[in-house]
Amino acid sequence: MQLFDTHCHLDFEAFDKDRGAVLKRAREAAVSRFMVPGVTRKQWDKLVPLASEYSCWYYALGLHPWFIDEHKDSDVEELERQLEKQQGKVRAVGEIGLDRTCPNFDKQHRLFIRQLELAKCFKLPVIIHHRKTLDRTHADIKKYGPENGVIHAFSGSHQQAMKFVEQGYKLGVGGVITYERAQKTRQAIKEVPIESLVLETDSPDMPVSGYQGERNEPSRMPLVLEALAKLRNTSEEELASQLWQNSVALFR
Repeated sequence: MQLFDTHCHLDFEAFDKDRGAVLKRAREAAVSRFMVPGVTRKQWDKLVPLASEYSCWYYALGLHPWFIDEHKDSDVEELERQLEKQQGKVRAVGEIGLDRTCPNFDKQHRLFIRQLELAKCFKLPVIIHHRKTLDRTHADIKKYGPENGVIHAFSGSHQQAMKFVEQGYKLGVGGVITYERAQKTRQAIKEVPIESLVLETDSPDMPVSGYQGERNEPSRMPLVLEALAKLRNTSEEELASQLWQNSVALFR
C-alpha cells in the first residue's frame, strides 16, 4: 500500500525540530509522497530548498488568503517569474483561495483571479482553500481557472461537490470525515465518484478525531483512509490504490 498526502505544510515552523522523524513515521505508516503548498512569498524561500532536500516532496507556490495583509500585487508578479523559472519542478499553484473569515475580501478576490489565470497559463493544477466561499470559488474557477485542481478540505453538500467534480476537480479528504458530527461532508464524500477524491492531512492542522489539540502529521493519514473505507463500504487496499492513482495523475 502507498499513500500520498496531497496537502501538508511540512515546511512550517511546527516541524523544524523533528522534520526527519516526522517523515520517518510517515514512511512507516505507508505515506511515501507529499504535496507541500506555499502560502507566502517569504515562505517560498524556505519551501523550495526543503523540497530539493527531500525527494519525496512535491511542492506548489501560491498566496494563501490567511496572509492577505502580507501579500502585495508584486508577489503575483514574482509568482509568475518563479513558475517560469521552476517549470518542471513546481507541480501546482497553491495554496490559493477565498476566505470570508479573513479581511480584505476584494484584495483576496483580485489575487485569487490572477493566480487562477497564472495556473491556466502554465497548465498547472490549483490547490484551493475555501471558507464560506464554495459557490463563489466554483464560479471563478469556471471562468478563470485551469482544467484541474483540488478543493482542499472540502466541506459542503453533495450538490456543491458535484459542481467541482463536473469541472474536473478533485476533493481533498482529511480529518473532518473522522468526526461523526460532520454529516453533510461525510455524505457528500460517500456519494461522489471515487476517482474524484484525494487524501490529505493539512498537517500540522486539521487533527483527526481523538487527537484534538495535538499537532497533526502525515503518519495519521491511515486513520483518514480507514474512516473513508468504512464510509464507502470498501476495502482500504482497494481504496488506497485508486487514491494513489488519482493523486499522481493530478500532480503529474
